Amino acid sequence: MSGGSELVLVHGWAMHGGIFAPLAQALSSHFRIHAPDLPGHGLKAQAFVPATLSGWAEALLAEAPERAWWLGWSLGGLVALEAARLAPERVEGLVLIASSPRLVRAEDWPGADPALLQGFAAGLAADLTGTLERFLALEVLGSGRPAEALRFLRAHAGERGLPAPSALARGLELLQSADLRPALPALAKPSLWLAGANDRIVPPAGVEAGARLAGGSFVRFLRAGHAPFLTRSEEVAAAILAWARP
Repeated sequence: MSGGSELVLVHGWAMHGGIFAPLAQALSSHFRIHAPDLPGHGLKAQAFVPATLSGWAEALLAEAPERAWWLGWSLGGLVALEAARLAPERVEGLVLIASSPRLVRAEDWPGADPALLQGFAAGLAADLTGTLERFLALEVLGSGRPAEALRFLRAHAGERGLPAPSALARGLELLQSADLRPALPALAKPSLWLAGANDRIVPPAGVEAGARLAGGSFVRFLRAGHAPFLTRSEEVAAAILAWARP
């Protein structure tokens, strides 16, 4: 990446683009930051929510710079990978945080526990607020400063409004069904895969497996959970810059 390169930050399930504030600040002297909201999230809570991962990626491509690096966190990583598959000429390279080409576990893949996502899906209808609170708490487990990270998430997760229930349900469906593993070997994009060693949602082994498939680089952060860019923002930024500017 050269100075002033465009960088698109794609947030995860139930969040919004503003959640990247600590990382965006750490990277802002090197990149022009774009942090859009996913369909049905944040300021786009009333927007149309596509039924497919391609539709979500196309929605972001429609407002993204003509050429940019893309960084995706969790569900946002799947969207970023799909954007690169759909429009390879527009994606310079990829940074994936706590994400992999298939997020759920399979016999041949070390991913998230399907029961965890099914539990969140069941909880949406019964107790939306409580389900989101449980998700926030799970995101910070295993980090070196869980209480501080949870305070940040509670303070900022809803600052652009609650996501649309339809977007939350669709996002969980995508997390459970998407499998971009076959596309990775042909993607031919530089990629950096970052994982929290104590992630309770997406196991680091799944992130590392994605890096191997893509021929990318992998970095594991100790004392970090599902959102290392919150508790270790300077270290995450340093890893991105060291990879991008050897």
